Parts: sequence; C-alpha cells; structure tokens
Amino acid sequence: MRITSAIKQKNNPNMIQIYIDDSYAFSIPEEEYLRLNLYEKEEIDLEEIKFIREEVNVKFAKQRALRMLTTRYRTEYEIKEKLLDLGFDYEFVAEAILQLKSMGYINDRLFATKYISDRLKLKPRSKKALCFELSKKGVSSDIIEQVIDEFEIDESVIAYRLARKKYGKYNIDDSKIQRRIVSFLSHKGFSFTIIKGVLEQMKEDKSG
Repeated sequence: MRITSAIKQKNNPNMIQIYIDDSYAFSIPEEEYLRLNLYEKEEIDLEEIKFIREEVNVKFAKQRALRMLTTRYRTEYEIKEKLLDLGFDYEFVAEAILQLKSMGYINDRLFATKYISDRLKLKPRSKKALCFELSKKGVSSDIIEQVIDEFEIDESVIAYRLARKKYGKYNIDDSKIQRRIVSFLSHKGFSFTIIKGVLEQMKEDKSG
C-alpha cells in the first residue's frame, strides 16, 4: 500500500490527512507525522496503519483531552466536540473517551453534581435553568433528573433573594416594577406560582 497524499486539514493545519492508495485513511497530528517519518515513506503496511490508528491517534487524543481537563472539569460531550474540532477522527475520539471514562477522568454524573453545587453557592437559579444549562453541556436528561433530585432547592427562597437584590430598592407597588420582576424571574426559569409568591412577600416586607 502506498501513501499517495498527505494534506494539512483546512480547519486545523496541525492535523495531516493521510491518503493511502488515493483513499482517505486517517488524520494524524503533524508532530506525530514528523516523528514517525511518514513524510519519507511511500509504502506502508497494515501493521503500521493499525499502530498509527489504534495507538498513536488514540493516545494523542487522550493527551489533548487530559490537557483540557486540567483547566476545568468537562462533560463527555464537551470533550468529544473539542477533539473533533481539533481534527481527530470520530473513531479515535470515541475510543479515547471510552478509556478516559473507564479511568474516571470523564464522569457526567459527577460533573452535574459539582455544577449544581457550585451554581447554588455562587449563582443560585431555578431548577429549570439548571437543567437547561446542563443539557446544553450534553448531560443526559436521566442524569440531570437523578442529580437534581439529590439537592434541596427552595426555589421560592432563591427567587425572592434574586428579586430583592435587584429590585428591593424600588417601589414594589409600582406596576412597572412588578412587570420587570415578573420578566426577570421568568427568564431565570421560575414558575408563575413562585413569582406570584415573591411579589406578595415583597409587598408584605414593605407594609411590615
């Protein structure tokens, strides 16, 4: 078998697309392409191809993923999308993620637990908002439901504190302020029942 072409990826020039007998075979990081002296080769056998595909590319994808995880914890989906953006073939990304999950480096349930815990401490919000944010990060609905049920989230208290912090200095009897509070809390995922209770509590605070 002959290496008939080696082309830099358009979206990621650090990755080289290798064509064997005029058909696409795999992509490989440029540094590995140079280290393995593939630029000097015209012939390549099945054993070399297998080594590059199963060892070199998967290993390199794992290294890049681990580098990402040193900056912050990420979901399986986030890691997968980033590795694909970097130009790794899907099969190598899938295998790298499988190995990292078995080693405990990727755990969406743990991610969701930490994410909700941090949010409730630093930026409290509604259950709906938390579910939406985790869903955007690729966490499955089953995991989200399981994890969020483990937390005691008093949405009435959270909504009240948010509204009080933002609108506490205004006249709560002003209909414009009330509409702003309704809009503000609605956008944060709180139900009308919760919002109605917040308005009533703020009115009581003023009269009391």
